[in-house]
Amino acid sequence: MESRIQRSGRTGRPPRLSQEAILVAAQHILDTEGPERLSMRRLAREMSSTAMALYHHVQDKDELLLLLLDAHARRYPRPELPSEPRTRLLASAQVLHDLLADCPWIVEVLSFDDFVSESALWIVENIVDAAVECGMDLEDAVYAYRVIWHYTTGELAIRVSRERVQARAERPEYREHALEFLDSVDFPRLNAVGRRWAGLTSRDDHRRGLEAVVAGLLEQKAGVTTGQQARVERVTADAVHACPCC
Repeated sequence: MESRIQRSGRTGRPPRLSQEAILVAAQHILDTEGPERLSMRRLAREMSSTAMALYHHVQDKDELLLLLLDAHARRYPRPELPSEPRTRLLASAQVLHDLLADCPWIVEVLSFDDFVSESALWIVENIVDAAVECGMDLEDAVYAYRVIWHYTTGELAIRVSRERVQARAERPEYREHALEFLDSVDFPRLNAVGRRWAGLTSRDDHRRGLEAVVAGLLEQKAGVTTGQQARVERVTADAVHACPCC
């Protein structure tokens, strides 16, 4: 994307700042401090510049984030996906997860669901196309993508938050302490889990959950199709029985 100076057609000595340098500095802030600390003022301090000078190269923070998202997506390798629809649906959904997990700050930015990286849309296309090849109509395929998206970003957001809290924690988690002393009569299952809860809930079970999500989506679609067919058969049978010629 061209900078505003380039778009305006100004001539003269090139500016000290560049869009590439701005993106490098912004990425550093995101990696070390998190997306909540990234602002045009903070970025200007990082670069020993002013916020107004940055606006000659990026329109605002939203454009900055979009450029960072697009750059990350372009660097991510495109794997060869399987041809069988269900397997491709799973593989594409896994790529979506891995792309986001590779750069945790993206999850927090994308939780607003208002940023789209054109360089990553090939993943969305493959998920939707695989869902259609599995027998869904286009509307249901988009619904399937949304369910996968919510599961993926939710799982990653919780993981990132947990790791951040654990890195700062100086004592066991409150939940772990509370579960250890639950009444075994009122909470028999949770009491039996006890101290094992933290280990069980921190395991990387994303793939297992993803397979369950995809299986549920396909089963849900199969159930709708079967139900529709059954209704058609019932209507047809009722019409035949009601026909005076029969």
